[in-house]
Amino acid sequence: MPQTRLDLARIRAARQVIDPLFLDSPLYRCEALEPVLGCAVSVKLETANPVRSFKGRGTELVASLLAESGPRAAVCASAGNLGQALAWSGRKRGLDVTVVASRFAPAAKLDRIRALDAALELVDGDFDLARERAAAIARHDGVRLVEDSLDIETCEGAATIGLELAEPAGAVPPFDAVLIALGGGAMATGVGHVLKALAPDVEVICVQPAGAPAMTLSWRGRRVVTTDSTDTIADGVAGRRPIAAVLDDLLLVADDAVLVEEASIIEGMRLLLDHAGLVVEPSAALGVAAVLEDRDRFAGRHVAAIVCGGNVDMDAYRQWAGISTPHRA
Repeated sequence: MPQTRLDLARIRAARQVIDPLFLDSPLYRCEALEPVLGCAVSVKLETANPVRSFKGRGTELVASLLAESGPRAAVCASAGNLGQALAWSGRKRGLDVTVVASRFAPAAKLDRIRALDAALELVDGDFDLARERAAAIARHDGVRLVEDSLDIETCEGAATIGLELAEPAGAVPPFDAVLIALGGGAMATGVGHVLKALAPDVEVICVQPAGAPAMTLSWRGRRVVTTDSTDTIADGVAGRRPIAAVLDDLLLVADDAVLVEEASIIEGMRLLLDHAGLVVEPSAALGVAAVLEDRDRFAGRHVAAIVCGGNVDMDAYRQWAGISTPHRA
């Protein structure tokens, strides 16, 4: 079992804390995708829940702990999905939640954070600037700073996806590789930890946009590598400053980390719409993009792709997918 910060017993126990709305998400063979991708594909769908992403698994653990014994207020930086999830979990438990985000984040994500009764502060910069501001608020107000990927609850909540992949209805996983979107690393380290413990023959492949490569470069170099900027439509994984402790975990559980181009991400979104009927955000199409860019590697194999989020600006999505904007009278 990999000696990461994560613990398999705690991950199993997390299933008793997380709202069942986020658990046992659909996992199914998507045969319609297979002719175009050239391999067998199973989809793990993390969008069929109240916040349309996997992030609620982790925020349920954070909010439960705060409701029991911590300060009844929390602040986080978010590209959109974590903020929605923490707002949802916090509202359910009577916590005061503040979310700091870039004003350039998709409007749909920001509107949903407001609708979930969280206080929203916008910064004129990217996610890493939002992280700095959230830390400053936590210090000044004495509230809990929720740091995605660094806080073990966010990783172990995401790791429950790994349990559902490794133990589908008590059976052996039919797939031999899992494709995981890589941003801060909570999902990759969580799912990777479980798979290495319970299904070690399954290849753990992390996928990141070439326009936001910091964590992949760090994994390849075995040291933290930061970048000056990001340039990708996959806003949910567009960080510049990896966290050293998270990288240490990732080095123990990831078999590979690959970078994909924007055109492949867009094509992945189109394929998921046309062949699976799924409207997804760019980060959720990274797994499909990886197959598109390296068909020979996956030919004849069975891969599982985690579709991690469906919070997308619809005007931008229609443009990416080549859908005409409906006329509004």
